[in-house]
Amino acid sequence: MKKAIQIPGAPAPIGPYSQAIVSGDTVYVSGQIPLNPFTGELEVGSIEDATHQILKNIEALLKEAGLTLNHIVKCSIFMTDLGQFSEMNAVYGSYFQDVPPARETVQVSKLPMNVPIEISCIAVK
Repeated sequence: MKKAIQIPGAPAPIGPYSQAIVSGDTVYVSGQIPLNPFTGELEVGSIEDATHQILKNIEALLKEAGLTLNHIVKCSIFMTDLGQFSEMNAVYGSYFQDVPPARETVQVSKLPMNVPIEISCIAVK
C-alpha cells in the first residue's frame, strides 16, 4: 500500500506526481526545486539560496510523515552546472552533520522551470 503526502509547506506538483509517497517504513520524496511554497517564487538568487529552499521543502514533507532529515538514507542531486558544486555542497553538508545519506550528484542539461538544482530523496523510519 502507498499513501501520498501533499502539504501546503512544500511546492505543489507541476505534473502528474505526488510530493512524496509513504510505503511501509519508507518515504520517497519527489524531486524538489527551489520553489518557495508560501510566495510561489523561485529562490534562485544563488545556488546556496536554491539549496536551502529545496532542503526546507524536503524537511516539511518529511515532518508530515513524522520524520526528520536524519531519516534520509539516499539523495539524488541534479545540477545544471557542476561548477557550483562546492557552494551547493557546503549548504547541503550543513543539513547533514551526523551521518550524511548516500548520494549522487549529476550534471544535466535542463531542469523544470529552468532551475539550477533539483533534489530527491528516500527516507526510512
